[in-house]
Amino acid sequence: MKLAFIGDIVGKPGREIIGKYLPQLKEAYKFDLVIANYENASHGFGLTKKNADELFGYGIDVMTGGNHSWDKKEIFQLFERYPLIRPINYPDSSPGKGLLKIDVVGQQIAIVNVMGHYTMPMVNNPFLIMDEVVNRLKEEGIKHIVVDIHAEATSEKLVMVHLLKERVSAILGTHTHVGTDDLMIVDGCCYVTDVGLTGCRDGIIGMDIKIPIQRFMTGLGGHFDVPKKCQTMLQLIVFELDDDGRGVMAEKLKIYDNGEVYNVEARIEQF
Repeated sequence: MKLAFIGDIVGKPGREIIGKYLPQLKEAYKFDLVIANYENASHGFGLTKKNADELFGYGIDVMTGGNHSWDKKEIFQLFERYPLIRPINYPDSSPGKGLLKIDVVGQQIAIVNVMGHYTMPMVNNPFLIMDEVVNRLKEEGIKHIVVDIHAEATSEKLVMVHLLKERVSAILGTHTHVGTDDLMIVDGCCYVTDVGLTGCRDGIIGMDIKIPIQRFMTGLGGHFDVPKKCQTMLQLIVFELDDDGRGVMAEKLKIYDNGEVYNVEARIEQF
């Protein structure tokens, strides 16, 4: 089973570069499933129905969320109609769900979205919930489990991989928008601390530089805006799972708007 995971899609520039390159990547790599994080896809905050249709039309199959999942209120209805999930450690009374189970090439796969604690909205303990959820999935006989951990702190992501690496197929970090260089397959689990954004690469976490600089120089905030014009890149993890749900290959792809492609293979580790 070959999968692709795209990190935080930031605004129109992120959507456009996905539209430009994802169809040909699917043709070249023969992905069986494409997962992406939607939480910044519409104007940098949340997801609209129009943009959801756009991204699914480009070939994304499932989308995960995070702390900005709720920023566009129309998503409340989209959860019932689209393969969208939000962090599983929000209260059960919150709209949507944090787990999606689907059949892919004859195998059942579970995609789980979980959010960290540090600097994030108040949610239930991610580690206790994931331990319980993964145990339940294993009891159901599901071997292929992919986790999007949406968290600020690298420590939280590393705790999650040590907690779950023998029980899940992949743990892929999102939220910081800055890609890390620690892609590995550790004890059969594909892991990276953060995939990195897909969108403007010449701004600050995909946004126009004016307000972030103002905030650091003066302490005064403002509204973050996605630039109308910028230099862009698409970042994704490509990984392959065997019939037992263990990672056998992974690589990071960075594709720039001028067509340059950089790829790095995962290091095989045993901890």
